[in-house]
Amino acid sequence: MLDLPHLLEPEQLLPLLGDPRLLIVDLSKQAVHQEAHLPGAVFVPFQALVHGQAPATGHLPDATRLNELLTWLGLHPELHVVAYDDEGGGWAGRFLWTLEIAGHQRWSYLNGGLVAWMQAGLPTESTLNAPRSHAPGSQDYAWDHRHVAVLDDLLEALEREDTDLVVWDARSPEEYHGLRQFAQRSGHIPGAINYEWTRAMDRNRGLRLRPLEELRAELAALGIRADKDIVTHCHTHHRSGLTWLIGRLLGFPRLRAYAGSWSEWGNHRHTPIDTSKPPRD
Repeated sequence: MLDLPHLLEPEQLLPLLGDPRLLIVDLSKQAVHQEAHLPGAVFVPFQALVHGQAPATGHLPDATRLNELLTWLGLHPELHVVAYDDEGGGWAGRFLWTLEIAGHQRWSYLNGGLVAWMQAGLPTESTLNAPRSHAPGSQDYAWDHRHVAVLDDLLEALEREDTDLVVWDARSPEEYHGLRQFAQRSGHIPGAINYEWTRAMDRNRGLRLRPLEELRAELAALGIRADKDIVTHCHTHHRSGLTWLIGRLLGFPRLRAYAGSWSEWGNHRHTPIDTSKPPRD
């Protein structure tokens, strides 16, 4: 059984390539995967992680679809999963969140994903891989919805003015302030704190996460702290896949993701919305 950290550097993964105790999952764009991916990596399209039904396309698929995906991957309790993508962690984080809901915590995020791997000059391949056969190959997953926030949870918390709740909005400041609109209504959930997902990435180091303690301090200064009940979202819980992952790496004990995200909230007729614009300089 492998004992690996949740945040794994490319140089740590390199000597483990080919280890039968390891499953590497690539959440990159399909065209990118076909051109180059980590040796042995199995491609999972992001569409397998979402319900896909408008307007809230980011909701989880039903349990049957998720069971089929995890069974196809050969997931079992002793298998260690390493996930990555080509964008700095959004879809990889969403996949790892899904694993946690399924009760599987033996996972790592490849820091910086494909970008950091290639920047380091490490080997890639273009061969398309199927998952290896891992006994037992199929199981019933204990879906743990403590990691999931739903619309009614947030409405209830807002109604009782729950000061323990912190909503972490991972969208762009323009979306947050209602200057860019991708739903029927624009703005943000009242009281939500905006920390865009890309702020956590170091573009000079292959999209690796910036030092975790640096991120912890920045988030705490905004009010996103480990002693709070934190719910993160974006538009479809894609970008907030990374912010959930950051919260998980920082050890936030009460951390959930709102998969409906703004595509649900902003297309709902009766949800409260803050439409205040940023102050002018």
